[in-house]
Parts: sequence; structure tokens; C-alpha cells
Amino acid sequence: MNEWQTLTLADVCTVITDGAHQSPKTVSRGKPMASVKDLTRFGVDLTSARHIATEDFEALVKQGCKPHVGDVLIAKDGNSALDTVCTVDHPLDAVLLSSVAILRPDPKCLDSVFLKFYLSSPETIDYLKSNFISGAAIPRVVLRDFKRAEIRLPSLDVQRRIAGVLQSIDSKIDLNRRVNQTLEAMAQAIFQSWFVEFDPVKAKIAAKQEGRDPLRAAMTAVSGKADAELDALPPEQYEQLAATAALFPGEMEASELGEIPKGWSHKALLQLTDKIGSGSTPRGGKEVYLEEGVALIRSQNVYDSLFAWDGLARISDEAAAQLKGVTVQGEDVLLNITGASILRTCVVEPDVLPARVNQHVAIIRAKAGVPPRFIHMHLLRPDIKNYLLGLNAGASREAITKAHIESLVLLTPGPELLSAFQTAISPLFRQVHCLTRQMRALGELRDTLLPKLLSGELLVADAIAEAVA
Repeated sequence: MNEWQTLTLADVCTVITDGAHQSPKTVSRGKPMASVKDLTRFGVDLTSARHIATEDFEALVKQGCKPHVGDVLIAKDGNSALDTVCTVDHPLDAVLLSSVAILRPDPKCLDSVFLKFYLSSPETIDYLKSNFISGAAIPRVVLRDFKRAEIRLPSLDVQRRIAGVLQSIDSKIDLNRRVNQTLEAMAQAIFQSWFVEFDPVKAKIAAKQEGRDPLRAAMTAVSGKADAELDALPPEQYEQLAATAALFPGEMEASELGEIPKGWSHKALLQLTDKIGSGSTPRGGKEVYLEEGVALIRSQNVYDSLFAWDGLARISDEAAAQLKGVTVQGEDVLLNITGASILRTCVVEPDVLPARVNQHVAIIRAKAGVPPRFIHMHLLRPDIKNYLLGLNAGASREAITKAHIESLVLLTPGPELLSAFQTAISPLFRQVHCLTRQMRALGELRDTLLPKLLSGELLVADAIAEAVA
């Protein structure tokens, strides 16, 4: 501890800047431009980043708005200012908006990963928020002041060893996160094939026209297996696959909204749900928020597909009692209805219960017999998102109302096929839930070690022993 120095960010970073202060026009095809909403603790997620023209992109690159490998990025503006920090570990073909600050550590005295964890610690966040945020309506960090922020540093070797312990935990969390994304993508591929592309139905139609076995063709479409692979399946699995394939019709029919599989129907979301409604914020100010208590889910906890535990608020039992009408139940579908993250959606994690939602999040509760993820995956579709946003065109702010959500019409098969869909995806989401629990346990371990390592209270060797215990 005697060897640790107190310096400023300006002392240990060669560059402290931010992204573009002017936002070029969005284009359908171009180069990505990321903002604070695209920042995660594991890096910049460009999945939903908007795109700008190549000439605008190149101009911003020249202005220093494209981060380098080794840079540390931190949320600079908005309600999440200073809450999200990440490193740039690989070349990033994107420029940033001014809502993200770019810190370029001097490699002679500061390790990038150490800086990421230092800026992620609760004590540092409290210090930075207390001293370097201005603006009441829209909180933001003023960089000329931020450069004066103090940082306590051990030697570079100790920095790297501390970063190594914490990064090993984060790497395992990130691996689980990516596996979960793969599992989610597998489930979405089933949904897309069955209920959007109608692959098993089309396979039956084509097989009938060509004189082949329609059921066998549908089995191939449902399973994704080659025809020869079907014969190698165990009898029980083969019979279950055949039973699922038999549920798909072998014809299309006309509807008011175009051709659809025979026997399917368009249903208003209201017909498929028991509840559609948004939440509220409890009265009582900061006093109702606790370290432990009933979860209050906010928009930052709702990402497309994945529930985000980071930043989950907790409120007292008395505050939760005020919000009985917005109680969350297991398998509820959550939808962000205002703000920068509007229309992000996920299915609530059962481990978060008991929980409430605030006014920026809607609860959509499926009726018995309707798989919640059937509704959720419809809400992930770009055409559904565009439809909902179009209903708000011309309004003073982006917001989705209960009436907007209720107006959705979804193409729906019979109950037997809905049940088969639930059976097909359930094993995938059981694994997702298992990995998510492991991620939370690892996150708690990291968060326990983080302040002790950064304060010098715990030595690296002791931290490793604690981590493997």
C-alpha cells in the first residue's frame, strides 16, 4: 500500500476525449455509429447501432471518434452516466457519439484492464458521480473536469496481476453470456422457421407436388436434419418428431393479410394475454431504495432476449406494496416503452422475483397455453418494432402506449403446435437459466473481490485462493 500513488486521469492517460458532438443522418446501409446505449461491460455491441454514410464516418475517424484497441470507454451522458465501462479488445469498425468518453491509458504506467475495473468499482463510481457530473435534466460528465479525477495506482506489475484475477472471472461470465446468446439464437431460428418462413408447411407442399412423402419432408424441415439422418434417430425421438411435423398443415390459404398456413388465424395480442400494462415509481424518494429488498425492474434491465441483472434496483416492502398492480410473475414478457432503449424486450428471469416494474417498462402476460416466448419472439421482429414505432410518429417523444401494444395482431397456429413449440425450446432455456445463475454467482464473487483488491486490503495471491475455494 505504501507504494501506491495518487495521480489524476490526465497524468496516466495520453488521450481523454469523447465521440462526435454532431450526429450525421442515419442511413439504411453504411458504417456503424455507437452511442451509450450500445455500451456493455463486455464491449461495444453493434447489433442495434445505427448506421451513417461512409463519408461521414471517415470524417469522424479523422476527428478521433473511432476508438483504438486498448482504449477504455465509459458512459458519459444520460441517466447511465459513469455506470458502464469497457475496454476495446479488438479493432472496432465504428465511431462513437459524444455520450461515450474515450480514455487511452499510457501503457508505461497504466494497464487498460485495471483502469476498467477501477472505474467499475462502486467506490469510484460514487466518487466520480459526486464530483464530476453536471446537469439536472440530462446528467453529463464534463471532460475538462473529469481529467482531474484522482486514481490510486500500484505498480504496473501489481495492476496487471489484479486485472488478471478479475478478468478471468469476467471472461467466464462473458463465455456464458455468449453461449446463452447462441441458445437464444437457436430458439429464435425455430420460431422463424415455423411461424415466419413456414418451412415445414412449404416442405409438405413441395413434397406433394414432387411425389415425395410430405410428412417426411416436414420432419426434415422441423429438425434441420438431412433425410438420411432421420433413420438414425432413436424410435422414440423419431416418433416425437413425426408427431410434431404432422401438426403443420400441407396447404396455404388466403387471408386479409396475405397467404397463411391453412387453419392458422390472425389474433389480436389482447386475445393471447391476461395482462398488458406498465409500471410505476414508488413514492418516498431515495429512502425507499435499499441494498436488499423487492426488485424494481427498470429499462436498463431489459435487453433484447437477455435480462440484465446489473443495476437492478431494490425497494422496501412498503414501497413495493404501493405497486401491487405492477407485480411481475414468472415468464412475464417485458417491453421497454420509452427512452433510448424503447422496444427492447425480454422474458423475466424467475430468480428476480418478487419484483415490480417502473413506468418505463410494460408487462405482457401470456394466457395459459400460449408460450410467453412465442409473444416475445414476435416482439423481437423488426417489422413488429417498426409498426409500433410508426404508431408514435409525430409525437413529441418516443413512447409506446398500452393501446399500441394491444393493437398488435399476431399470426397464431393451433394450441397443439404452440405446445410443440414450447416443448422444442424449453431445454434451451433451461440451459440459459442454469448458465445465468452461474454468471450471477461469478459476478457476486468479482464484486466482492473488486473493492478489496483495489484498496490493497486483499493481496492477489489471497484473492486467487478465495476465488478457487
